[in-house]
Amino acid sequence: MKRRLDSADRCNYGRATMRRRRVLVMRAGSGASNNLVRSLRAGNPSLVVVGCHHDPFVLRASTADRSYLIPAWRERGALRVLREVATRERIDLVLPTSDEDVRVLSAPGHPLRGLVFLPRHATVEICQDKYRLVRRLRARGVRAPRTAPVQRLDGLRGLWNTLGGAGYLWCRMRRGAGSLAAIPVRTPEQARGWIQYWVEMRGASVRDFTLAEYLPGRDFAVQSLWKDGRLVLLKTTERVSYFQGTSRPSGVSSIAALHKTVTEPLVAETAAAAVRAVDRRASGAFSVDLKEDRTGRPSVTEINAGRFLTGTSIFDLTGKRNMAAMYVRLGTGERVSVRQPYDATVGHYMIRDLDARPVLISASEIAGSAIGKAVKPSLTA
Repeated sequence: MKRRLDSADRCNYGRATMRRRRVLVMRAGSGASNNLVRSLRAGNPSLVVVGCHHDPFVLRASTADRSYLIPAWRERGALRVLREVATRERIDLVLPTSDEDVRVLSAPGHPLRGLVFLPRHATVEICQDKYRLVRRLRARGVRAPRTAPVQRLDGLRGLWNTLGGAGYLWCRMRRGAGSLAAIPVRTPEQARGWIQYWVEMRGASVRDFTLAEYLPGRDFAVQSLWKDGRLVLLKTTERVSYFQGTSRPSGVSSIAALHKTVTEPLVAETAAAAVRAVDRRASGAFSVDLKEDRTGRPSVTEINAGRFLTGTSIFDLTGKRNMAAMYVRLGTGERVSVRQPYDATVGHYMIRDLDARPVLISASEIAGSAIGKAVKPSLTA
């Protein structure tokens, strides 16, 4: 699925070619990083992409031009080695791909501070605590599910009544990615058993959990780019089915098995309002998850501040602009002006599965399929 370039894009490619920007992608070899590397090359073939990871096994799967083994963040000398790699490779921009990377690299006074394009550390801290985030959003008039922190197991009945748990409530951890410890529960006893399991078997704390209003509607993923409080680019997608959803207690996952592009102005407006609610001077990437409530109105469930989603391919290889390439332009100080930040498009799908590269197809390809008729292979992202 090749994207046509308008005149502005062709001009930008020319400038990028002359500059030969050099980027360092964290967690190289992981699915998220390899997806990002493919997007970067599709958006700007002149880029030199360097990778790094603390896991020597995952690093072997890196698709970067060159890859380096570095210490994990918790190990001594991690920052020094990362700085040495960045200096040796003359890196222009470091791209984190996990919440831990974002948290460390956004810290005030960080030695690589001039090589990152990240939200303020205080913004990152709010977004990485889902309860703090929901409180901030609701206080500023942005729709988000009613949520209460769990303080003790014998207080679950009271929280249940407060949230009006007639039917389902959503039980999940305040921190973590990938739908960590998330599950719908029908009774306080189910919530108690679920939390107690994580405490006894996984070393979690009771206070790590929240109970929240259950949102039964469609599931949206939004990626956006910001510069000094200005929305530069935003795209909207919908998760149609979930990777390994049937094997999870929740039945869902933050990773879609089937993902599609959608044009949803209210979803776009709500996601943008959520980012402004957490930081009026927002800069960097903000990936927003939303679900519809019982009335069909989108509510924000979380914001991944400072990084792209693992399935960034659908945001980069569809629409008018490649979001990953645009991020590099913004992060390296290039002046970017986009007349219409909402790059809305429909009719594109992405299929993801274990041990397979994502595949992008169009609605017309699906419409042309027929039982017993040979199907042409589609473009891998």
